[in-house]
Amino acid sequence: MIIAVIDSTVAIHILRGNPAARTWFAAQPVQLSTTPVTWLEVIYGAPSKREQRRTKALLDQFDIEYLSEADMDWAMQQLLAYRLSHGIAILDCLIASVCYRLQVPLYTHNVRDMTILLGSSLVVKPY
Repeated sequence: MIIAVIDSTVAIHILRGNPAARTWFAAQPVQLSTTPVTWLEVIYGAPSKREQRRTKALLDQFDIEYLSEADMDWAMQQLLAYRLSHGIAILDCLIASVCYRLQVPLYTHNVRDMTILLGSSLVVKPY
């Protein structure tokens, strides 16, 4: 059962050794989830094979919740609705779609954009 999803901002903070992020992550009582979109974003940012292995080791600690066809449809509708008016990005729509479908919180530091997509009840700044 999925309790919550983390996005790229949280994973990157953990990887960079942010003390607040590491403390928060260590205190989580259950395994969190992420999306393939976040997995791809974070792996893409690894500048070397060594860092790629380290990044993958972190990402392996999360369950992956794959996007469904309904998630993709929802993401496309959000992009149409909010790209021009609010500057919402494609990947944010895709990440948010899983949380919307499952009605689970998204742990993120991209609170402004994700709140537009999900509302304040599903967007959590974790630390």
